[in-house]
Amino acid sequence: MMGKRECISINVGQAGVQIGSKCWELYCLEHKINQDGQMSSERTAFNDIDNIETFFAQTTQDKYVPRAIMCDLEPTVIDEFRNSEYQKLFHPEQLICGKEDAANNFARGYYTVGHKLLDSLTEKIRVLAENCNGLMGFLICHSVGGGTGSGFNSLLMEYLCYTFPKKTKLEFVIYPSPNMSTAVVVSSITASLRFDGSLNVDLSEFQTNLVPFPRIHFPVCAYSPVASAAKVDHNAMTIAELTSECFDKSNSLVKYNPQHGKYMACCLLYRGDIVPKDVNNAIACIKQKRTINFVDWCPTGFKVGINYQAPTAITNGDTASIERAVAMLSNTTAIREVWARLNRRFNLMYRKSAFLHWYQSEGMEMMEFAEARDDLAALELDYKEINRNTDQHTSYEF
Repeated sequence: MMGKRECISINVGQAGVQIGSKCWELYCLEHKINQDGQMSSERTAFNDIDNIETFFAQTTQDKYVPRAIMCDLEPTVIDEFRNSEYQKLFHPEQLICGKEDAANNFARGYYTVGHKLLDSLTEKIRVLAENCNGLMGFLICHSVGGGTGSGFNSLLMEYLCYTFPKKTKLEFVIYPSPNMSTAVVVSSITASLRFDGSLNVDLSEFQTNLVPFPRIHFPVCAYSPVASAAKVDHNAMTIAELTSECFDKSNSLVKYNPQHGKYMACCLLYRGDIVPKDVNNAIACIKQKRTINFVDWCPTGFKVGINYQAPTAITNGDTASIERAVAMLSNTTAIREVWARLNRRFNLMYRKSAFLHWYQSEGMEMMEFAEARDDLAALELDYKEINRNTDQHTSYEF
């Protein structure tokens, strides 16, 4: 069992808060904590097998309080959470909101409205960090399609990188899409931090194993099985099947085609009724598939985590109760398709100077748009260059 190493979760903006509320509902179910933070009758059996201190702080009244902050620039979503069934779970000061939103405007979140809320938010983060014995890092959930999750979160990340330069920051990001507006919550990525297992993965290991170069730090998340209660009984859900599904584009939480690139690293996080021998066999089958390619300088790039805590289904939720599941974080050059789509749509608007006045009126300069566009184009080329030079053992500097 790991020593006390804590993570602080920060949920920013409407999307971040809404997903965060579902995450904490799931965490409470998994750790057998009641909606008011009190220990449930089933909790006693969990005392020796989970690391509840990673995500929860225990008070003198034996109440468990999340090491988390919900933050938005306008009060609507925070007020909904304050009036939910989990209103007594959070400390009131950990629910932070302003009085006016960012209006889907990056500049308002970064320059004007965001600065009004930054001091109070950073003070709460400082207090949470000082109450940790061994802070491991931060989990940040937000979107990049609006104003708070993009602009204000950028401001917040600058603070975190300056104040906690050596702590890991793992972001769960919702990218903008013209066709989809839904999101899927999984808790498997953090399971190894919270429960015992034969191969547990530390938060810092994600960064070590998934980020070969500083700029290439955008892993893609996939999950299997994504099954409803009506279909779950008709699937075999063997470990080999679950592993194979993670490499299918339909199970990815980002819209891209993994066959259009090469993998640099994969982190497979299994949970539930898992046998290590079956995992090894499943990975061996994956390596033999011609459609799944790795870069030549990292041909065996698999990191495996095995956790014995079975996935928990939310009551009256859409997903079925299952005995085993796997979440995969992978770093692949195919994600350049995502950057290419963003570049193309940005160019269509930027050439016509569409809506630029809304950003300039909040303090942004024209030069910043050009710099951001060039940086994203360079990122796209970085991934393309890695894909092109996989036959050479080359070291890249970005």
